[in-house]
Amino acid sequence: MESANHLDPPRDCPGCPRLVAFREEWRIRQPGWHNAPVPTFGELDTRLLIVGLAPGLRGANRTGRPFTGDYAGELLYRTLTNTKFATGKFEARADDSLTLIDAAISNAVRCVPPGNKPTPVEIKTCSRFLMSTIAAMPKLKAILALGKIAHDSTIAALAMKRSTATFAHGAKHRAPSGITIFDSYHCSRLNTNTGRLTEAMFLAVVEKIKEKISSVG
Repeated sequence: MESANHLDPPRDCPGCPRLVAFREEWRIRQPGWHNAPVPTFGELDTRLLIVGLAPGLRGANRTGRPFTGDYAGELLYRTLTNTKFATGKFEARADDSLTLIDAAISNAVRCVPPGNKPTPVEIKTCSRFLMSTIAAMPKLKAILALGKIAHDSTIAALAMKRSTATFAHGAKHRAPSGITIFDSYHCSRLNTNTGRLTEAMFLAVVEKIKEKISSVG
């Protein structure tokens, strides 16, 4: 199977000056952390791509794997395991036994942004990596967009108009290419603590994706 790694930004990607400065600051403060663009987790011959917002400072920016090291990953990977999109044990570190099944995970923005808030220019600058990843996945049938920024980035990567696909939790949109985009609120601690997203709500979306993928083969 072909890895997605060759489609990821280089370790010292110069694309976004603010993110470069933040990355360099944390390389000094925490030299043992990943502190670099976080590569896509998974293979290119999968039918599901999950798109998040950006690496968390003490999550993926520390561990080097999407949604690994913070609360969002606990809910995401537990749900993926329960729906058989993953196997093994998630231990919130990149070298655990967790393996994705027919799924890959990436982010709209590959470097950690201050305050977890990338600017519109940073989102646009990084969009080429998401576009390249999607284009290199010949079996792709569904994309799960976690939050509005991930949704908007996915819509742009698929050359769709935002007016034709409004973000809403539980919504789905069909791209001209035949790929179906499924929306969910981001599985962050903030969303779950406030009740905006429950585990049952998130599971329901992923189960719909499983059903869709199974029906199209």
